Amino acid sequence: MFTIGENAPPLPADLLGKMTRTETATIGHFRHHGFVDPAVASVLGDVRIAGSAVTVRIPGADSTLLHHALTLCGPADVLVIDRCGDTRHACWGGVVTAAAGLTGIAGAIIDGPATDIGEVMAAGFPLWCRGRSSLTTKFLELDSAVNVPVQIGGVAVAPGDGVFADYSGVVVVPRAEIEQVCDTALAMQDNELRVLERLRNGERLADISGAAERIARALASQ
Repeated sequence: MFTIGENAPPLPADLLGKMTRTETATIGHFRHHGFVDPAVASVLGDVRIAGSAVTVRIPGADSTLLHHALTLCGPADVLVIDRCGDTRHACWGGVVTAAAGLTGIAGAIIDGPATDIGEVMAAGFPLWCRGRSSLTTKFLELDSAVNVPVQIGGVAVAPGDGVFADYSGVVVVPRAEIEQVCDTALAMQDNELRVLERLRNGERLADISGAAERIARALASQ
């Protein structure tokens, strides 16, 4: 059986701009959840994307619905693929990479392996996955779904959630919380630039961060 839900509304352009400037590691300084298993890693290396989740759930050796899901995607979408625990079959390869690139989507996150990694890299397509496999999926028409709640790397993802992905990892943020997360992270990134300038001017990191004061206080109370 196939289940096909509706796409979430597109993200506003100004919000998407904030998302693309937000680093996942900065989010990691103030949030504790939404962080995908780090084994789901960037194929291209140091690249950053952000966008709205288009979710796909395809089991085991089947990828029939994935090809259809690509027709539902557009710019600023991130394809998030739940493989239902399968870590052997590659649902993504060179042809799917070409098709995805032509849609203009921001990238794809797969909770499973991919194949034709050389073609993915040559195309410059932003892909995060669990390594590589030469065993590929087929058209088996198993129970699959698009635009339904899924799970990748231990994180629940709903259609339209915010997806942030870079060399450090992948973070999923519920749609209603995206702007607050971006504003907090971008303020921290601006502050980091000021910290780096203070370091270059000779100040010590422990003094800037407050670690020195905390340690002194702790020692005094021992």
